Amino acid sequence: MDAGDLRVFEAVLRTGGINRAAGELNTVQSNVTARIRRLEAELGTRLFDRHARGVTPTAAGRRLAPFASAIDGLLQEARRAVADDGVPRGALTIGALETTAALRLAPALADYAAAWPEVDLVLRTGTSAEMLQAVLDRDVEGAFVCGPVSHPDLVAQPMFREELVLATSPAIGGLDGLADRPDAKIVVLRAGCSYRQRLEEVLARRGVAGLRRLEFGTIEALLACTAAGIGVTLLPRGIVEAAAGRFRLSLCDLPPAEALVETLFVQRREAMRSSALSALLDRVAGKPRAAA
Repeated sequence: MDAGDLRVFEAVLRTGGINRAAGELNTVQSNVTARIRRLEAELGTRLFDRHARGVTPTAAGRRLAPFASAIDGLLQEARRAVADDGVPRGALTIGALETTAALRLAPALADYAAAWPEVDLVLRTGTSAEMLQAVLDRDVEGAFVCGPVSHPDLVAQPMFREELVLATSPAIGGLDGLADRPDAKIVVLRAGCSYRQRLEEVLARRGVAGLRRLEFGTIEALLACTAAGIGVTLLPRGIVEAAAGRFRLSLCDLPPAEALVETLFVQRREAMRSSALSALLDRVAGKPRAAA
């Protein structure tokens, strides 16, 4: 069993078919079939059940899957390590909360792009749940998420501390007004929003429970509907105050134990931190590395 056979196995598993895997690997179907049969012969068991729509993994195939994925990830890390000569360049894909991207990253990313023009930077935004999964799936090199994070395959580095505030419309005015509005809703970003559970806990401690949720895909839409009197949201103070010129909102401060939350940068535990990523994190932390 060698890494090449496992790479073919992983491609067939992920694409669900021999033809599709051959296309991805830029080879012919017969080669993929031969590699899978050789692997099955060596292991003494079938790894896939063949059918008209493609293939599905057997129980043995499912057990092999995480090892194949891990080896493929290590090979990718090895290639990146060999190519990394200490100068930030090449592809860098990171993830971030939409609030973090808007509030914290934009100025640093502009400076970073000017300092290191040979880096092809891609920033993907989403909820903490989405970003954590993207890191685990190796779709991003790392991501800025809301803490705390506890996962055996991840390491986390504290980056920022945000102050969260409750926001409603002036018509509601605050928590007292919210309690008198049975039609009010919890206004949050889509499923996996970092602040949803925290908001529900904050309200429950104040006797406000049972509000229905209203989910939005963007911060802009969330703030607009909150200002229109739909309900209450919980966001970093900087985001809300930056939007004060466009939306009339009533803010409710929280005690530090409820208001303060850490933003963490997470990576896979075994992942190499590339020169491009190290330079970016230094820039975000206010310790920019000088360009050569």
